[in-house]
Amino acid sequence: MKEFDEEQLDHIKDIIGQRDDEAARSILADLHPADIAQLYNDLNLEEAEYLYRLLDDDKAAEVLMELDEDDRRKLLSEMEPEEIARQYIDHLDTDDAVDLIQDLDEEDRDEVLSHIDDVEQAGDIIDLLKYDEDTAGGLMGTEMLVVNENWSMPECIKQLRMQAEDMDEVYNVYVVDNDDRLRGTLPLKKLITHPSVSKIKNVMETDPVAVKTDMPLDDVAIDFEKYNLVAMPVVDSIGRLVGHITVDDVMDSVRESSERDYQLASGLSQDVESDDTVWQQTKARLPWLLIGIVGGIGNSLILGNFEQGFATNPAMALFIPMIGGTGGNVGIQSSAIVVQGLANGSLDIKESGKQLVKEVGVGMINGLILSLLVFLYNAFSLNPWNPTTLAVSISLMAVVLFASIFGTFVPLTLEKFKIDPALATGPFISIANDIIGMLIYMLISQALMQALC
Repeated sequence: MKEFDEEQLDHIKDIIGQRDDEAARSILADLHPADIAQLYNDLNLEEAEYLYRLLDDDKAAEVLMELDEDDRRKLLSEMEPEEIARQYIDHLDTDDAVDLIQDLDEEDRDEVLSHIDDVEQAGDIIDLLKYDEDTAGGLMGTEMLVVNENWSMPECIKQLRMQAEDMDEVYNVYVVDNDDRLRGTLPLKKLITHPSVSKIKNVMETDPVAVKTDMPLDDVAIDFEKYNLVAMPVVDSIGRLVGHITVDDVMDSVRESSERDYQLASGLSQDVESDDTVWQQTKARLPWLLIGIVGGIGNSLILGNFEQGFATNPAMALFIPMIGGTGGNVGIQSSAIVVQGLANGSLDIKESGKQLVKEVGVGMINGLILSLLVFLYNAFSLNPWNPTTLAVSISLMAVVLFASIFGTFVPLTLEKFKIDPALATGPFISIANDIIGMLIYMLISQALMQALC
């Protein structure tokens, strides 16, 4: 992606300020749509809108889809529904057109659809809008090459030439029967090497990898990676071909999902960008910070109930950060492994029991090693039989074991109830483990002091 230095940006802004259309068009002509979208990030809305209106319709439509969602909404808010329909929707594939329309308010959506001249395209868009955007149906497009299994090769080539005229990219040729059910794919090599075959079904490749319209996008991405595909057909519940998904759309979806999970794991309650307003960023950050405050108050209440223990053995207080920090780290490690496994398909929710048993084993080994190291340290610095020495080691073992189980159990449970398991890799695990870890430490310490003192 092209990077613009300060000198270049100042030059472009000068051209915009002078309203030099010819110079501005000259700059835009040499830029890829993605680079133009990147340039818009360094301009204000008025400057971006000026450059945008200098683009031809095809390039303007491409740039629009390359923009960040928030920037795209800002530009769309300055346009009339009729302008959006005739200058942009008409130049987009159906999947991109659906993405654009979903950025509009409900009232504007209906008005934009009413201004689309191509009735067939408008119908396809309306059909796609019915699908959940997080499913294969919500991601697919309807522009594809389709032939009938009973066609001869000459007829097939004739039909493909007509279909391909309105397509920007050609990925696969899909073969259907008379009821539009997907039967196979026709490799381009077969078009060349079998020019006079009697019927397409005699040379097509059967059993293509396909997904159903209601398959979640995460599963679609796994199939793309598993089978090394560049495009995949989408079928309805009875096997009829209704569209296809291309790898670029999957990559965009995976990137957005990764960004969302990363922000969720970092304690951000909604999607935010670095250029969002102070208020937008505050709203996204504050909820988990408030929960953290509640957790801190809970910890202070727990510790307040054991004042007598601290008065009798002040050394107990020295190990509070270690107990809390270790429990939080172990919990995040366990939950991160589970979330990653669920995301890439290497862990099935049906294997929850097996994963829990594995984490118990890992937790016991880690707990024993860490507890032994802390015991040896305290044995030399304090006393082998000091209640604190034993309490810290035993508590650490219990906290590590609990955190391993808890960090595994929570994301598996969230996944079962269709809640994003990435929630379990962030502050939720840290706060819960911190509170419960403190409670375990205090209870074990109190029990040992009563037994040994």
